Amino acid sequence: MKDKEKIESQISKLEEKYKDSGQDLSSYLDGLLHQRYLTYWDYIHLDTLLSLQIPRTHFPDEEIFIMYHQITELYFKLILHEQKQLVDDKSDNIDFFVEKVRRINSYYTVLISSFGVMIKGMEREQFLQFRMALLPASGFQSAQFRMIEIYATPLENLIHISDRSALTSENSIEDLYEHIYWKKGATDIETGEKTLTLKQFEYRYTPRLIRIAKQVKNATIYHKYVNLPADLKKNEALVKALKALDVNANINWQLMHMGSAHRYLRRESGDIEATGGTNWKDYLPPSFQKIVFFPDLYTFEELENWGKQWVDHMLNPEKSKI
Repeated sequence: MKDKEKIESQISKLEEKYKDSGQDLSSYLDGLLHQRYLTYWDYIHLDTLLSLQIPRTHFPDEEIFIMYHQITELYFKLILHEQKQLVDDKSDNIDFFVEKVRRINSYYTVLISSFGVMIKGMEREQFLQFRMALLPASGFQSAQFRMIEIYATPLENLIHISDRSALTSENSIEDLYEHIYWKKGATDIETGEKTLTLKQFEYRYTPRLIRIAKQVKNATIYHKYVNLPADLKKNEALVKALKALDVNANINWQLMHMGSAHRYLRRESGDIEATGGTNWKDYLPPSFQKIVFFPDLYTFEELENWGKQWVDHMLNPEKSKI
């Protein structure tokens, strides 16, 4: 009898759900009868997913290069998925806040640890040959990573260090965006002009990035923290999680790129240029950029020495290994 009552209750709820759709429940049940059983491969679109690796050369390791970057972008999407929930949340629920940041950090941990695939997972000679077929494309053009930064902290915290003293939150989003730090890394090493890589990226994504920056103005994850009541700001788990996010996004992630660049682009006779012409030696080291999402959490000395010890390890591997 209980099972019958449960089914009747479920039918009643379904009738209520569909009554405003223009079709009665019987029509939806007919559709359910005609549906195929769901399979794993259909649910995740497996065949489509596995068809998205299309190398431009005959070198086998290019497929590794493609898949690694596709996996990275999926993890970026996971990070954005958590960030958007944090930005949209209007409560001061610390457990929710900590859990979302913890998830973001777990995604970064996977990304950082997986970079060994890039550093040691390809033959250097293959990479140096197939990369020439990729010009001027560059990982620099990852719009999702730029979105992650914009959701995390206000644009004034993303200004290039050389312009930081002249620009504040009083400046327009457009002005701040024009001086964002990563643009300096995509300038022609010889002339100082914007590379084609940057021009392509700006044409495609500038309107979207500015729109996002305006949507989250005074509502980034940074603002969510600073607007907390004073007692909640001192929550140990939250502070620890936010600091870990800063280190993951703004130190460790860049240093993994440094390791890859040193592995594939460094040579005794002079460094090889990145595919997009980006000035990776000046762009990647965290101590050169000093990008910090949550500067309020650190002392002046900590900010001044941001990432320095880690870069020293990367640039002097014979003295110490990461």
